[in-house]
Amino acid sequence: MSRRQFTAPTRGSAEPPDDTGCTVLHVDMDAFYASASLISRPELRGRPVIIGGASGRSVVLSATYEARAFGVTSAMPMARAQRLCPQAVIIEPDHRRYAAISEAVMATFATITDSVEPLSLDEAFLDVSGAVRRLGRPTRIAAQLRDTIADEQGITCSVGVASTKFVAKLASNLAKPDGLLVVPREEVVSFLHQLPVGAIWGVGDRTEEHLHRLGLRTVADLAHTPVETLQRALGDVAGRSLHDLAWGRDPRPVKPERREKSIGADETFAYDIDDPERIHRELLRLSDRTAARARSAGMMGRTVSIKVRFADFTTITRAKTLRHHTDVSRDIFATARELYDRLGLQRARIRLVGVRLEGLVPSAVAPIQATLDEPEHGWREADRAVDRASARFGAGSVRPASLMADPPSGSQRARRDLS
Repeated sequence: MSRRQFTAPTRGSAEPPDDTGCTVLHVDMDAFYASASLISRPELRGRPVIIGGASGRSVVLSATYEARAFGVTSAMPMARAQRLCPQAVIIEPDHRRYAAISEAVMATFATITDSVEPLSLDEAFLDVSGAVRRLGRPTRIAAQLRDTIADEQGITCSVGVASTKFVAKLASNLAKPDGLLVVPREEVVSFLHQLPVGAIWGVGDRTEEHLHRLGLRTVADLAHTPVETLQRALGDVAGRSLHDLAWGRDPRPVKPERREKSIGADETFAYDIDDPERIHRELLRLSDRTAARARSAGMMGRTVSIKVRFADFTTITRAKTLRHHTDVSRDIFATARELYDRLGLQRARIRLVGVRLEGLVPSAVAPIQATLDEPEHGWREADRAVDRASARFGAGSVRPASLMADPPSGSQRARRDLS
């Protein structure tokens, strides 16, 4: 769906919308990373705020709606965002907080229905057909979700209520920020046909320009164009898909999925690095962060992988599967360093490195294997002590001695963590 915000079409009836059969909800947190970051900075609410590293090579993770009004969008280079909105306050991301809030939000979804399909940390589809008898009509369930998330997490969300995933996602986008929009099943076609083609899921800027050149500016124009014409112009699959969506046809069910298939972090340097010791320290930092996020999520993994991107943007990955699952920083770092050293890169100039933990299982079901060189109070207990200290005094308050001499992360590095 286009990033542009469109206006919801007007309804032909003054009666409350009938949500019969509208059992698909799309719940989307409003400017999630920015909203979560402002929980501890309430004095910044209502002001343009950008979430991301301060380095010119960083990218924007998120921005408040006040900053978006100046044209700032996620994934935009930070240097450009600062030119568009020089008065914006820049805040470093706090990925541990984002993961904790996301976990709590997903737990709230799970109290409503088992049929939850997460799309990212901050949005998901819910099929509430099995919850209607217990909790009431879909609109009531959506309102309950919004109130619970606002009360418990201190952030807002927008919810689309419809009979299909496509229309529900479109409705949540049209309801932003902090809104709820119901699209009755019998009004889907009239609702869609009032919208510009750019509002359709999958129509980006380039496709929108192509459709405009064909004289197609509204969804109604798209719907009344023969599918064969669209297929000739856009390709068989895209032409058929857009034609179906223009008539509200979307048979896809909500598919419950595991939210995290891997956990990791990567680092884009402010300038290219060719010092192996610097790379080793960065791998240690990223391994620490990855392990902490795995423990926070209650997961352990068995495969460690690294990613290396060179100055010319060539990217390689290497992975190793361990004998046992782990969430121990020391294990992950030892494997990541071994994988890197095996590359034999000498003084290659490196732009980015990353560490990931894959093959995740819940910690409660993963067997714990002690090692011969592990002290009586082992590395796992040490890591958990660090977690407790970080929770009390802030992330980074306790870290390996080899990292203590490093410069503050916000001054020289552009950070991007992935889940």
